[in-house]
Amino acid sequence: MTLTVQPHRESVGLKTGQLYLDGQWGPGTGSESWTHRHPATGEEIGEFAIATEADVDAAVASARVAFESGAWSHSRASTRVAVLHRYADLLREHAEELRALQALDNSVPLSFSSTIYATSVGAAADVFDHHAGWVDKLGGETLTPYQGGDHLAMTFREPIGVVAAILPWNAPFLLFAQKVAPALAAGCTIVLKPSEYCTFTVLRMVELLVEAGLPAGTLNVVTGPGDPVGEALITHPAVDKVSFTGSRAVGKHIVEASAGTLKRVSLELGGKSPALVFADAPNVALAAATVVGAVTMGLSGQACVANTRALVHRDVYDEFLGAAQGMAQAMTYGDPFDPGVMASPLINPRQLERVLGYIEKGKAEGARLVTGGERLGGDLAGGNFVAPTIFADVDNHATIAQEEIFGPVLAVVPFTEEDEAVRLANDTEYGLGAGLFTADVQRAFRVSRKLRAGTIGINGFQIEPHLPFGGFKQSGLGREGGKSSIEAYTELKSVYLPLTDEMM
Repeated sequence: MTLTVQPHRESVGLKTGQLYLDGQWGPGTGSESWTHRHPATGEEIGEFAIATEADVDAAVASARVAFESGAWSHSRASTRVAVLHRYADLLREHAEELRALQALDNSVPLSFSSTIYATSVGAAADVFDHHAGWVDKLGGETLTPYQGGDHLAMTFREPIGVVAAILPWNAPFLLFAQKVAPALAAGCTIVLKPSEYCTFTVLRMVELLVEAGLPAGTLNVVTGPGDPVGEALITHPAVDKVSFTGSRAVGKHIVEASAGTLKRVSLELGGKSPALVFADAPNVALAAATVVGAVTMGLSGQACVANTRALVHRDVYDEFLGAAQGMAQAMTYGDPFDPGVMASPLINPRQLERVLGYIEKGKAEGARLVTGGERLGGDLAGGNFVAPTIFADVDNHATIAQEEIFGPVLAVVPFTEEDEAVRLANDTEYGLGAGLFTADVQRAFRVSRKLRAGTIGINGFQIEPHLPFGGFKQSGLGREGGKSSIEAYTELKSVYLPLTDEMM
């Protein structure tokens, strides 16, 4: 039997992808298109336009005119609030349709996107509702004159301008919301580029945003690969800010490319996040299931903040490995529309070969393979499936413990003392997230303060709209979520006003 998703494609009714420029949908000026193949089957799912440099120019020009006109940036707070709340409602109303589109785009199972908050449509809706609440709170300050005298010293927060928002493929709902919601709340205009591996979901999200009442030109969409489309965006002189989520290599290139015009930059660049499992963990088996679930279930380890290193106290090491192996072997794969399927394939054949290469590297460097390590065959042979893979007795300096694999591979490292665990956890170039499992509240706070990571989960983990999310070290620049994300899309202006008799 051969796995196929064509019946689902027909039921959803995917249409040819188009650009959205200055309030109009169209094919753009180019003749080239991208054919997207489904990760689970290799079937052709659909095509979308590859934007040209002229299309990018048109998108940026539209966003610039819209920004300067003030139709959105100077609109009443009540107008922006109403549009953002209306959009959140539309997302919830169309949740089933959007989850189906995502399953066709990147093969994330419906069982996962319907139950795991961070990958759900509801999470995106919550982000828009949350940021709608900031629209009428973007105030500055009136300060006491420092040197005395009759004058006012004031600050104002104003939208930064035209934003280039470049999305990854793995979590389109949440990452669309984390970039678009604060930018719109602040009054910016946007040129959006979805990943070529998850375009149809984003196009439908844009259609709903237009339906919610967003003025023409406020949001423009250009589709296609990073080269040439993303490159044209990040180097465009009329773009004021770039917000990007993706690989560290591309992030570094964006910093270099933006230097010529001193663009503001927000980057979330992945991680090699540790989970520290202490001997007094409330439930070692649950800790193992939580860690392995994040590395194998749903996105199959293709998540930037997944705890792909498990640092486990030697007293509970064997117990952890036994539970981890059981969890990994319980994963199910196949049609993402099947409610019994728990995990996705890798996004494309290139990533499949990359992950298999890391697995071979782990073996060669002396780590002990506990389970997995191979490509899945049989009915799944047409897809990019890799079995959940656990390595034990890993040296923390080994390649699989230091580099982001972006696949279902967990490296387990033993430790004896708390200080050793902290040292191992911080011994990486990344610093996006970390988790720790302990029943000792004092240890939880003590270790959390020592870990060099942007988000710490204690006996569990959750991304929430009002909490800032981002990384230390080479995991990126800036934060998304909460007040910090609003500030990232604004400029701070100081105003000095002397008070004369004529003004009094």
